[in-house]
Parts: sequence; structure tokens; C-alpha cells
Amino acid sequence: MAFVQWISLWLIPAIIGFILLYGTWKRVPTYESFVEGGKEGIHIAFSIIPYLVGMLVSVSIFRASGALDYLMGFIKPLAEAIGMPPEVIPLAIVRTISGTAALGMTTDLIATYGPDSFIGRLASTIQGSTETTLYVLTVYFGAVGIKKMGDALKVGVLADILSFVVSFFIVLLVFGK
Repeated sequence: MAFVQWISLWLIPAIIGFILLYGTWKRVPTYESFVEGGKEGIHIAFSIIPYLVGMLVSVSIFRASGALDYLMGFIKPLAEAIGMPPEVIPLAIVRTISGTAALGMTTDLIATYGPDSFIGRLASTIQGSTETTLYVLTVYFGAVGIKKMGDALKVGVLADILSFVVSFFIVLLVFGK
């Protein structure tokens, strides 16, 4: 166990040191390259801000307008019919939009039902196995100027749906109800 802790502590600094030494050996101006990368990172961060604000406002409107509750009215009977707790359905929907909102929902579910409950385990598994697809497409694709994202959207949402369904069955298989 001590060896694993030692590796964990020194692995990242060793990789960075190796990159710097290798770059210097190859006669790459490592400091200047680092500074250029920093400038580029700041530029990207500023270019993402409008997309990020737009996405956060959209999520707030979606939740405050009652659209999530309306959508839940249609999905809840189906979820109950297959034995899925309806409490996790909003998490599955919001997770594709916002990781922060989904983390808040997961925290609430765990606080309400407990970390060792079926709902707590399912919420944690959903949180760890799905992606913020709409957020990624909006913010990152928008920042680099990709306009045609239809196929990426289809594949991303399909992957999220499959991750949600598989999460349910895995938690059911491993922990039972």
C-alpha cells in the first residue's frame, strides 16, 4: 500500500519533469512553449465564457419553468412499471445538461435516502457513468467553431441513455433492491 501511495505522490511530477527534460534534450524552448500554451489556454477560457453563460441560463430556465416536472409526469409511470425509482429520472435528464446541477441532485438523493440505499447507489453510478453531453457540445464545440454537431449529439445522447439503463441493471445485479 505504501508503494501505491508513493507512486501516486510522485507520478505527475515525474511525468512533467520527463517532458521538460525530453524537450530540452530535443532542443525545444520549453519555457517559451509553456508560456505560449498558457496564452492559448487563457484565450480559450475567455472564448468559452459566452457559451457557458448561455448553457447555465438555459438549465436554470429549464428547471424553473417547470418543464422538468412536466416531462417527469410522462416518464414516471414508465419508470415505476419497470421497477426503476422515479427519484433518479430527473438526475438522468439533468446530467446530460449540467454536471454541477446533477451533482447537487445526487447529493440531495444521497442525503435523503442514504449512500447505501438502492437510490443512493444508483444515483452515484449514474453520476459516474454518464456525461454532460449537451454541455460539452454547447461549450466546447461552440468555442472551437464547430457548427454541425448533429451526429455527435445523437451519439452522445444515445450513450447517456445506454449508460443510464446499464447503470440501473448493474446496480440491481450487484446490490439488489
